[in-house]
Amino acid sequence: MTKTASDSRLFSKILIANRGEVAVRIIRTCRQMGIGSVVVYSEADAGSLAVEMADEAVAIGPSPAAQSYLVAEKIIAACKATGAEAVHPGFGFLSERADFARACAEAGIVFIGPNPHAIDAMGDKIASKRAAAKAGVSCVPGHIGEIDGPAHAAKIAGEIGYPVMLKASAGGGGKGIRVVHSDAEIGEALSAVKAEAAGAFGDDRIFIEKFIVNPRHIEIQVLGDKHGHVVHLFERECSIQRRNQKVIEEAPSPLLDPATRASMGAQAVALAQAVGYDSAGTVEFVAGQDKSFYFLEMNTRLQVEHPVTELITGLDLVEQMIRVAAGEPLAFGQDDLAIKGWAMESRLYAEDPYRGFLPSIGRLVRYQSPDEGPRGTGIVRTDSGVREGDEISMFYDPMIAKLATWGPTRIEAIDTMAGALEDLHIEGLGHNSPFLSAVMDQSRFQEGRLSTAYIVEEFPEGFHGLAPSQRQLDIMTATACAMQRVQARRNGRALTGLRAPAPRMDWVVVLAGQKRPVRLIEAANGLEVVFEREGRSVQLTQADWKPGAALFHAELDGVPFAAEVAPAAEGYRIRHRAAAAHVLVLTPVSAELHERLPPKKAADTSRLVLSPMPGLVVAVEVSAGQHVSAGQTLMVVEAMKMQNIIRAERDGVLKTVSAGVGDSVSADDVLAEFA
Repeated sequence: MTKTASDSRLFSKILIANRGEVAVRIIRTCRQMGIGSVVVYSEADAGSLAVEMADEAVAIGPSPAAQSYLVAEKIIAACKATGAEAVHPGFGFLSERADFARACAEAGIVFIGPNPHAIDAMGDKIASKRAAAKAGVSCVPGHIGEIDGPAHAAKIAGEIGYPVMLKASAGGGGKGIRVVHSDAEIGEALSAVKAEAAGAFGDDRIFIEKFIVNPRHIEIQVLGDKHGHVVHLFERECSIQRRNQKVIEEAPSPLLDPATRASMGAQAVALAQAVGYDSAGTVEFVAGQDKSFYFLEMNTRLQVEHPVTELITGLDLVEQMIRVAAGEPLAFGQDDLAIKGWAMESRLYAEDPYRGFLPSIGRLVRYQSPDEGPRGTGIVRTDSGVREGDEISMFYDPMIAKLATWGPTRIEAIDTMAGALEDLHIEGLGHNSPFLSAVMDQSRFQEGRLSTAYIVEEFPEGFHGLAPSQRQLDIMTATACAMQRVQARRNGRALTGLRAPAPRMDWVVVLAGQKRPVRLIEAANGLEVVFEREGRSVQLTQADWKPGAALFHAELDGVPFAAEVAPAAEGYRIRHRAAAAHVLVLTPVSAELHERLPPKKAADTSRLVLSPMPGLVVAVEVSAGQHVSAGQTLMVVEAMKMQNIIRAERDGVLKTVSAGVGDSVSADDVLAEFA
């Protein structure tokens, strides 16, 4: 909405104390409201999309967040220098720092978020559980207090009953958490959690609660104003997680019925009212498969996954936060709100799912996102802070974008997401799009049988792609034939042994260990691909591919699809969703000759130590000529706050050590070599 005369109490200029996609997201709402925007940026973000879009930009220091985005004094100075009346912290960084909110108030700057008292009350997990219990919110059975040591922890765990969860009081982002199943594990787990909590949060206080077996993660979005009004905007299901980090979210939850939804919403509102909450916030619950639910924590900020709530309610949460911060009362009550349709969100990360989801920093050599807006019966939305040519830095979160879709039903929202993921193309770094596509295609996910252990249960050996289905084999075969036909026509000749593209062609397609004799017959608006051995055919229509294009769009038997395509040394590399294959299109004679070729031998890399991911070498523990043992630490490579310890896979003497502290390395770079 645009700013009108009735908006006279709103701000004329807002500073955004964040970066990336959330900064871009806030800038867009500021534009719609007629509010000027200022963005701060570190050295790594000097050329970012947010800097380009904002009305003003202020440099705040070096790339590490501790020297830029986390320095409250620099943010406040930027507000004063630009005349910004308010600051929106986004999520992460300073968004849940009560001291920052107080510092803003002391400087005469409005903090677009909850009041410091509410942040304090909910920011400490022990204090928040006490507040929740007092407000009548259902809490996980546990010990709401600090743990003195292993003996105390074992005594409490025995009273609660195993399994239990040890959690850092000041934790967040999945850090400082261990599940313990017996007394024998508790001492080691307690030490590990305390050390992790101290390192990540500067606070080693730990509490214990019952671990809910096969749990789901469901959260309630709340919104309060400064006049005592609080509503909930229904729930989000965030059970698809990896290492306690959310990957796929949706709204509403396929688990809840209206009665459970109303009960969870009422408890979330009661907690928000109890602490005088006056902004957008999220009350998180762990839920059993029987619809039982227990309070986990409250996040006193805008959530990463807020788009799904916006899609089912029609509200702009950033706009609501701005209006509340300016003192406006909510313009609606609980009875005015309703769930409309279903929404999905997929977090697109710069990480390689085929390498254990290790960070994959680098430049977006090509970045093509799906078109936003209507798609069939659904809607596509992309929240991104990068463009083609931008670099995903090692200093920050590896998120490239959030892809959100809406549909009248859950299945239609899933189908819209699956199609949108097909239209995504990235080159230059690894990304988790194939993995996201795999989940969308799984029957268990489509049926809504979710839990926080979903990824571990469905991909126990890690992600290695999926074998192509029969339809995907047909898609890859038809796509390769159509591409070969286009190439032949463009070159003015057909495959070796053929004169020119004819209305009817006989070829052999080799893929996924299969040889498929096919006959191509030209049709009015495409091709008929006849599988001679199988006694059937498919129709490929509406194909608009041109050589050099990375995506092949067409319809197979009337159903649209997009496949990622690239030339290979022989034939093509084709990926459709989570299935990929090397595809050859040969004449019958060439197919016979191809079978006689000796198989290529893989290069011997057994003596090489290769980097599993791109990053920065932060430690080197060995030197050339040194004898090392299997399992011994050789060096440490860091990227995006993740450290990967490189260990020797065998005993031996190191011939060379080719990486030093401070070196930037790419995936598969040689770090050392055995003699």
